[in-house]
Amino acid sequence: MNLNDRITSIIKYSELSSSEFADEIEVQRSNISHITSGRNKPSLDFLIKIKERFPELQWDWLINGVGEMIISSEPEPITEKVKPTSLPDLFSLIDDQNFGITESEDSVAKPDAPEIKIHERRIEKEISRDSQRLEQYEPSKNSQVIVNQSSKVKRIVLFYEDGKFESFEQ
Repeated sequence: MNLNDRITSIIKYSELSSSEFADEIEVQRSNISHITSGRNKPSLDFLIKIKERFPELQWDWLINGVGEMIISSEPEPITEKVKPTSLPDLFSLIDDQNFGITESEDSVAKPDAPEIKIHERRIEKEISRDSQRLEQYEPSKNSQVIVNQSSKVKRIVLFYEDGKFESFEQ
């Protein structure tokens, strides 16, 4: 059953004439005759107006022709509501002493520096995560640098190899 046939079925279900149906869903009467004859297809706005006026119609049936035309009036079976299990506190799952340290980092022994502590390794790891190496810019023979004489420098930022930086603003 195509969409136009489903519209015809809805008109029969409503027990209204085509002109009364058009007035009921607030569309022009000619729209109904064009749709039921197959000349035009209904717009989304048209379908929404039908669904608003007849809320008992199933969307899947109206749009795709799947399922029943009318929403079942039978009450859904009452099922016992399952109480959700409580989730563990996420902070209790964290090992504070070794947070941020992977097993491979712990297992690597440094024979010449046994006094390095986990805390110091954590700081080194944070610095390396926060900083990025700058690539050397070498203009190729074909590249051109265009300098706008009216432009002024707003900010200069210097990045150092140890991950620190300085910012100079005018």
